[in-house]
Amino acid sequence: MIQRIQSVYLLIVTILLVVAICLPTGQFIGENGISYVFKPLGITLENGELQTTWGLLAILLLSAVVSLCSIFLYRNRMLQIRMTIFSSLLLIGFYIVFAVFWFVMKGKLGAASFQIGWALSLPAVCIILNYLAFRAIYRDEVMVRAADRLR
Repeated sequence: MIQRIQSVYLLIVTILLVVAICLPTGQFIGENGISYVFKPLGITLENGELQTTWGLLAILLLSAVVSLCSIFLYRNRMLQIRMTIFSSLLLIGFYIVFAVFWFVMKGKLGAASFQIGWALSLPAVCIILNYLAFRAIYRDEVMVRAADRLR
């Protein structure tokens, strides 16, 4: 069952979330031209300090672990479905927390603008892949129930 398509989707989700943890999601550009890189781990300030955004890191890391663990729950498809939905809800929560950090840090840094990095789109891609995995798992569950009904 590990070679099923939903396992491939969930493995891709895990890989993309690890990549999203490492890459910058954007950068604040201050009025004086200084740029502050915004990563899920934190924001690098002009004096070299790191203003942590541990909430973003925790959400992405938890979602990656949940997706990786749900690959191996192929014997319990309903739990696998719940874990996939939970991972998607965590990723939606990531965008909400990102917006909160964005508003707070924009005021704190006195930034004039914000440039979005392409890594910010990776959690959205993971939500889509989680949905595809959900559909494949549910299709397997329906097929198993139909086979049990025939016995």
